[in-house]
Amino acid sequence: MNTGLVRVAAAVPAVSVGNIKKNKTSIAAMIVDAEDNGASIVAFPELCITSYTLGDLFRQRSLLEQSEKFLAELLEDTKNLSILVIVGMPVLVNDKLYNTAVVFQKGQILGVVPKAYLPNYSEYYEQRWFASGIDVVEETINVAGQKAPFGVDLLFECELIPALVLGVELCEDLWVPFPPHGYQAMAGATLFFNISASNELAGKSEYREEMIKHQSGRFVGGYVYVSAGPGESTTDTVFGGHAVIAENGYLIEKSKRFSFDAHMTLTEIDLHRLSHDRILKNTFTSKETKRTFRRIAFLAQDAQPKFRRVEKMPFVPADEHARDMRCSEVFNIQVTALERRLRHTGSKHMVIGVSGGLDSALALMVASEAAVRAGLGKDAVIGVVMPGFGSTDATQELARRLVTATGATLKQISIVNAAKSHLEDLGHGGQTDVTYENAQARERTQVLMDLANQYGGIVVGTGDLSELALGFCTYAGDQISMYGVNAGVAKTLIKEIVLFVSRDDEKLDPIAKEIVAIPPSPELLPPGEGSERQDTQKQIGPYDLNDFFMYYVLRFQMPPKKILLLATHAFDEYTPEQIKEQLKKFYKRFIASQFKRSCMPDGPKVGSVSLSPRGDWRMPSDAEADMWLSELEE
Repeated sequence: MNTGLVRVAAAVPAVSVGNIKKNKTSIAAMIVDAEDNGASIVAFPELCITSYTLGDLFRQRSLLEQSEKFLAELLEDTKNLSILVIVGMPVLVNDKLYNTAVVFQKGQILGVVPKAYLPNYSEYYEQRWFASGIDVVEETINVAGQKAPFGVDLLFECELIPALVLGVELCEDLWVPFPPHGYQAMAGATLFFNISASNELAGKSEYREEMIKHQSGRFVGGYVYVSAGPGESTTDTVFGGHAVIAENGYLIEKSKRFSFDAHMTLTEIDLHRLSHDRILKNTFTSKETKRTFRRIAFLAQDAQPKFRRVEKMPFVPADEHARDMRCSEVFNIQVTALERRLRHTGSKHMVIGVSGGLDSALALMVASEAAVRAGLGKDAVIGVVMPGFGSTDATQELARRLVTATGATLKQISIVNAAKSHLEDLGHGGQTDVTYENAQARERTQVLMDLANQYGGIVVGTGDLSELALGFCTYAGDQISMYGVNAGVAKTLIKEIVLFVSRDDEKLDPIAKEIVAIPPSPELLPPGEGSERQDTQKQIGPYDLNDFFMYYVLRFQMPPKKILLLATHAFDEYTPEQIKEQLKKFYKRFIASQFKRSCMPDGPKVGSVSLSPRGDWRMPSDAEADMWLSELEE
């Protein structure tokens, strides 16, 4: 299976200043460790073979000779290993000394990349010792007894993984306005390595991480950064041994700093994600660069997820602060969208069916805030509680308390008699089938629509993104509204937004916590004697799994086997077979339900995933699921 994952390592050795033999031994041991951990590529800091802080000692002939000697030994020591290695060392070429990254595999030097931009400000004096390699192209040099391509025009292509193309740069190259990795990306590089010796200053590590995240997102790539550690000289500066690995704008791994012990940071880069987004963003290659690159082949293998963190809930940030920020942002997008619709229509009321569940709770909170911002009173929101055949006293009471706590106008209209009459008109025998359930959903929608006409208002829909993906809504019933505020919000995120919005409201907070604690249910079937309340997740599967599947199907168009691989890595509470069976059910429901999504009402996109037929998602309603299902059986 082509997993699209490549395991990378950023290694910070225990460097001794000027002790090349000792440094070589430390580096060699870490290369073996990286290989043992399944890494395909490992990068070491800038000038790690000699150490970075040698100053004028870089001109010592013996130091330069020893560098080549111990590089040759390093090549010999690792010739039986398959891992690709990137190390930093000084290289003398035609009486010019270059600060370089040496790339080798199986004892063979594949290429030598010189540093393009040499800092010569503040504490940096690199131009005192080194020449810039910015104009070095199409050259070949002899180093450590081997001929090797030399220049800033090198890209390293994996023969077995076509999407894996490496670009290499050094330290300052990251910080300049037009960085080398930008040109490398435009030429097809998907993974960038920066070997560095950036010293530590107060606040610099945070800025560095933000820069790396930004650059990985700007150029839709993976970015592996590794910097010199505390073993460097502290005559005037201190080095922390900072390793940072980012992917398309997200920090996926970083090391602790200031450890004198050798340490390694490992994770997997997902090439499927990167390839998808480069195809999606057609502006990425809209301007062709005139730079040409020499392409050098190397070998690497697919990896299984091991070190990479795969979040169980991709719609819900794991970090509490980030989660609060997400909830606030999404809620404000929803409120602004609804307020704009109110201003456009001139509506003075909003009508919402309130069930006592999560979706209607969020819609009610959004409508209440939109009413305030639009200059209407909170009582302009009409919360309608509509008991049906399966409604329980507990949820109906919860719904009434919720409407009152938000300051909305409470109305209660039972649909029992109307639904019974309708079923009798159909000659329905009263059996609890799909007609029995959907008649209630459509009756509730009729009530809401007619109330909106009566009040001169609009019906605010409550259905969420997860329900749309699974088709868990009644066609021409709860599928229809005049504006669907939750249409872009996944079920797993709705719970968090409801808790966030109500947190500082002493009336709403306890009610919200009660709502969250109740398992989702359509409450369309009456519980029999001794039977349980209808449970949505027993019918369609756990929302945590379904939302996970939906994210990877929609956001990255990933194949079923890859999604199964990631889900199995993320969820240890389910067996692989349980996950596989649920994924099959997801595909069946998702493909079969497009006809419901093709005529959905307007609703705001709030994140990277949307199912609007006018926005992100267009597919035929008569597509078949066989191709996806058959892949899971292979």
